[in-house]
Amino acid sequence: MSLTSFFAFLSPRDRTFAPLFKEDTDNLIVLGNTLYELMTERNKKERERLSKEIDRLENIGDDITHSIYVALEKTFITPFDREDVHSLASKIDDIADNIQGAAARTRLYHIASFPPAAIDLVKVLQDQIAVLATAAPMLMDLKQRTKITELLVQIHSLENAADRIFNSAIEQLFLKQRNAIELIKMKELLAVLETATDSCEDVADVMESIVIKYS
Repeated sequence: MSLTSFFAFLSPRDRTFAPLFKEDTDNLIVLGNTLYELMTERNKKERERLSKEIDRLENIGDDITHSIYVALEKTFITPFDREDVHSLASKIDDIADNIQGAAARTRLYHIASFPPAAIDLVKVLQDQIAVLATAAPMLMDLKQRTKITELLVQIHSLENAADRIFNSAIEQLFLKQRNAIELIKMKELLAVLETATDSCEDVADVMESIVIKYS
């Protein structure tokens, strides 16, 4: 355990980073929900509005990430090792980036309807984000290591489910889609959605590393 970690372990409950990470994961929840709304909405203008809303929410996420980095520069005692605080914030930001990437593709490629597999991937992503939002506050004092570990196992299980959905969807896409342009559009959309679920697993990996350091 590093010196910073030792002092953090002895110090009162963190009051700087906990609110920022809560704000960050809360924003992810809204991002995931908005992406689901976008991909189940049939009205073109409403989809455009939702896409712009995702851009706005992603910018909010960027601001929160920046605030965490600034706090790292100014704060001596952190809830866990400084590099882990930085890595956790960065990986959470990656989820937001990938959600925005999915929304951007729906707009740039003028996608009007989405295959069930794409919706299923978004649902898995929403579930992953919900679990991450539950686990993140527990990292601030690490008194519930067992519960955190159980939650992280859920993240990995959900990622495995996302892989199965993605692989099946890609197989069916190449078997049935004869329009090359539509094939490329859907392949890219499915890929960025699957990458978003991978990003959730990346966050879980950082959390797991933190738990192990304090075991």
